[in-house]
Amino acid sequence: LQIISGLPPLVREDDQFRAQITLRNTTKAAMKVEVAPRATLLELKPQTIDIPAGEAREVAWSVTAPAQLAQTRAESILWEIEAKDQVSGARDALKARQRIVPAVPLTVQQATLVQVDGSYNLDVNPPADALPGRGGLKMSLQPKLAEGLPGVRDWWARYPFACLEQKTSKAVGLRDGALWQTVVAQLPTYLDSDGLANYFPPRDGDSNRGSDTLTAYVLAATHEAASINPAFALPDDVRAPMERGLIAFVEGRIQRSFWSPRKDLDMRKMAALEALSRYGKAQGRMVSSITIAPNQWPTHTVIDWVNVLKRVADVPERDKRLAEALQILRARLSYQGTKPIFSTEQDDYWWWLMQNGDVNTARLMLAVMDEPAWKDDMGRLANGFISRQQAGAWHTTTANLWGGLALEKFSATFEATPVSGTTKASMGGSTASVDWSKVERIKPSDATGAAHQTTWFGAPAAPGMLRGNDMFLPWSEVGGKESLAVAHQGSGKPWLTLQSIAAIQLKAPFAAGYAIKKTVTPVEQANKSLPAGQYTRGDVLRVTLTVNASADMTWVAITDPIPGGATILGSGLGRDSEIATQGEKKSGSGWPAFEERSFESFRSYYEYLPKGMVKMEYTVRLNNAGDFALPPSRVEAMYAPEIFGEAPNARVKVETPK
Repeated sequence: LQIISGLPPLVREDDQFRAQITLRNTTKAAMKVEVAPRATLLELKPQTIDIPAGEAREVAWSVTAPAQLAQTRAESILWEIEAKDQVSGARDALKARQRIVPAVPLTVQQATLVQVDGSYNLDVNPPADALPGRGGLKMSLQPKLAEGLPGVRDWWARYPFACLEQKTSKAVGLRDGALWQTVVAQLPTYLDSDGLANYFPPRDGDSNRGSDTLTAYVLAATHEAASINPAFALPDDVRAPMERGLIAFVEGRIQRSFWSPRKDLDMRKMAALEALSRYGKAQGRMVSSITIAPNQWPTHTVIDWVNVLKRVADVPERDKRLAEALQILRARLSYQGTKPIFSTEQDDYWWWLMQNGDVNTARLMLAVMDEPAWKDDMGRLANGFISRQQAGAWHTTTANLWGGLALEKFSATFEATPVSGTTKASMGGSTASVDWSKVERIKPSDATGAAHQTTWFGAPAAPGMLRGNDMFLPWSEVGGKESLAVAHQGSGKPWLTLQSIAAIQLKAPFAAGYAIKKTVTPVEQANKSLPAGQYTRGDVLRVTLTVNASADMTWVAITDPIPGGATILGSGLGRDSEIATQGEKKSGSGWPAFEERSFESFRSYYEYLPKGMVKMEYTVRLNNAGDFALPPSRVEAMYAPEIFGEAPNARVKVETPK
């Protein structure tokens, strides 16, 4: 007697689906089998079924996915199914985990990071379109900035994209040692024949398409992280080919040409030189291949130049040039209120090189932290840098990695007063508090974490972080304006990360630089008379995504969700269908780099997406009957995330074959 699971691997809250299993009798005698399932928060009745010798039968239960499980850290329904033949006593049992995610996820609507000096008061409002009964104010307290930025860690935990830069940044940003070891193990497969890193593993024919910009970033960022925690250093054997590739690039022995809106070769060479200087591999003579014109450079190149001059002793006129570069940075820096702004901010937005004002501010702090002339500016610069956050984090992966490292180093250098006593918060009739005597540091031996770490509860716990320092106050049932009061009694001035959390359903398409449109055409349909949005289990559908871009952009991700239990065809794995995927078309002059097919969504990454229209298609097979919710389809520029587009999706109904 065998049980074979037919449970959809992933469902969304309130999805109605058939939880189906197959029972197989492999003996030469008929069986009368009682099958009894148990599952988290579900009431399921046993069923009895006759199975002839050598045959199989399907058993199913109608289930509604419990919404509250999608809001827990585990994000899963646990199944235990037992089957027993009442005649022979033969039995089998099955345990399964079914992932459940929100159909309308809780997201950070607004956030702030403030230092509580005695008390802090704020008028708050739940967002107007928020779903009732969900969300509230999520608060986390740290004695020092070096204890980690909870808003940034939560941003990392929710971040969906997965190129080499993003995997590296996420592993280091979360201080996740296991994830980092995975990245290090995979890194050699991303390198081209010259040792330069690709954003995705290179395909046949892409032997010399590695990026000098990405290689320099990985070397520089991991070096900076390793100065705080040596566990994040790149091993010598992984680093060596990347260094050789960058040296060859700076010296002009190899060339890389990528699309860019302006000439950038000198800037890319300087970034490569800065990364090499961290490992003692840069020499003064290498500067001769670059036209030195710091007044005309973007700010990120001036910062690179400062770091090169600090580390490479044999650069001609080194002291004079260093003083000049530092003076240029000081002259460009000004403040709008508390927020630091560069006078060249608009011209500094070099998104195709992963550079922007947030990255520049963080890297400026790191570059001048040990400069005596900048000591009095550091506190104002750190506070101002925090005010550049939006919804509790900065805008891009690169900004959040450099920002976390900069504030951690700042805190270690400039913050000293310990925090003790109690911090209390109240809103409406709800109260919460943190007793600092019970706040403890997580040890590597502690059993923390869960299988899935992208819930609104935030980032996974990591050794060295704090526990017992969080508070949560839910929105009142009636909504409307409320007052938050936070008071600290005791020594020190704790840092408060305050996040407004709500679930808001997208009701109409939204375009901010991109418009996305989706059409679905049946390839194989059992019942052609069904209305649009209704299908039969086993149907195969062709999904066409049309994206209209208002400007040329590099590195764009297009994500489209699929119904629970469905399979995206074309992966080449077993039970795939080459016939069903024939006829898939792509049009437009974009450069697709990589595709992800998961149980949750189809995702396509474009290295370059020009202005105008691009179309892509994929094929999906519906494997489970039910009524499934779908989050919005989305297109986003990964290094300019303010440029995006979304379109809502209707529910999909799948019937059982007659």
